[in-house]
Amino acid sequence: MQPCTHTILIAEDDPDDQELIAVAFAQADPGLRLCIVPDGRQALDYLLAASASGLPCVILLDYNMPELNGAQVIRKLHEARFADIPKVILSTSGNPLYIEECLREGAHAYRVKPDDFTALVRIAEEMAALCRKAA
Repeated sequence: MQPCTHTILIAEDDPDDQELIAVAFAQADPGLRLCIVPDGRQALDYLLAASASGLPCVILLDYNMPELNGAQVIRKLHEARFADIPKVILSTSGNPLYIEECLREGAHAYRVKPDDFTALVRIAEEMAALCRKAA
């Protein structure tokens, strides 16, 4: 497997989840760069300020965040330059209404945060594969 050389933008407000997700990604693909921001507003600010070459290969968003939730961030990313970037929700909530909302707004996928670390690594591997596909 070829390591990913791109950046994944992760918007997650819980510091413990930030750390777990970072460790899972390090295990899934050590060549992957992560940019972790604590809320939807900062994710949006990062994306709007990024040059075309500085855009992430995947945007991973928690659903429940301060400022803007994951669906609200996706809703604001309808510019053409964001169209090909997979936007994935990773949330503790499996609420069907949230899932439907996110998919309707343009999420590539909606994943419920697993209780076990091995399953989280599999999600990280899935995101790294999306990066390699985009390369």
